[in-house]
Amino acid sequence: MDAFHRLPGIGPKSAQRLAYHILRAPEEEARELAAALIEVKESIVLCEFCQNLTDTSPCRICADTGRDRTVICVVEEPLDIVAIDRTGGFNGLFHVLHGVISPSDGIGPEDLKVEELLRRLRDRDTDVDEIIVATNPNLEGEATSMYLARLLRPLGLRVTRLARGLPAGADLEYADDVTLGRAMEFRQEV
Repeated sequence: MDAFHRLPGIGPKSAQRLAYHILRAPEEEARELAAALIEVKESIVLCEFCQNLTDTSPCRICADTGRDRTVICVVEEPLDIVAIDRTGGFNGLFHVLHGVISPSDGIGPEDLKVEELLRRLRDRDTDVDEIIVATNPNLEGEATSMYLARLLRPLGLRVTRLARGLPAGADLEYADDVTLGRAMEFRQEV
């Protein structure tokens, strides 16, 4: 139960249910789960360029010659790539930070994959002219965005941030003050 409880999003009751499920399951099912966990730890690596999780390096996105190599979208976590890529609205490259700056949690820029981004910009992706910072719109995401902007602008790069505001189909009366304020701030011409 303790091992399951250490997983993100698994509370004590879920950990208990998972542990009992494994105990009641056929031995072969438990062995398959254990083998799958070991296999993923042994076969998944970080892409040498974008730091995404992959079984080959470079990953399929970095290896895709049809992608726009002039723009890199910087995200917090690998799952953010899946979300952005699924929209079909972005065809550039990515870079995964593996977290955000969070002094309260003891996480500084040196704990993120920032140096790898800088090395990438110096060594390989010389065609890049824009960095899109796609961190979450919270305090840590904003701090990380500002840090990256200060670091990247002197390199002559255009640094942009994802727009923030109301989600499609939302009612104004249910929007919180920050979201509504951002929607007003980043309004667009009709």
